[in-house]
Amino acid sequence: MLIDETKSIYLQIAELIENDILSGTIEEDGQVPSTNQFAKVLQINPATAAKGINLLVDEGILFKKRGVGMFVSEGAKSMVLKKRRKQFAEIELPRLFHEAQAVQITKEELIQMIMELKEGRHNDNV
Repeated sequence: MLIDETKSIYLQIAELIENDILSGTIEEDGQVPSTNQFAKVLQINPATAAKGINLLVDEGILFKKRGVGMFVSEGAKSMVLKKRRKQFAEIELPRLFHEAQAVQITKEELIQMIMELKEGRHNDNV
């Protein structure tokens, strides 16, 4: 479940929850797993799980119902989409662009590669 050795566990937990929100696995007003559930399944300290969940609470993506647990806020999916799009534009896209330049991939070739990937095809003759 958690596989990125370069990223803190609590950040990966936050991303797991965000992914479940984006996919519709957890809907708005839906309850997210408890810190103890995360700790048991992932074999981590509950405080680590709480840190990931609290990060999303701080961002307004989750909210706490006292004595019941954590739930997905109204509008959370659009908040996560906006956050992830910003991260993509500021982090992933520049990395892609710089690597494409380094290996001398033209804009046209890059667009073609993206279209092939989107269509489920991959050109190994690059």
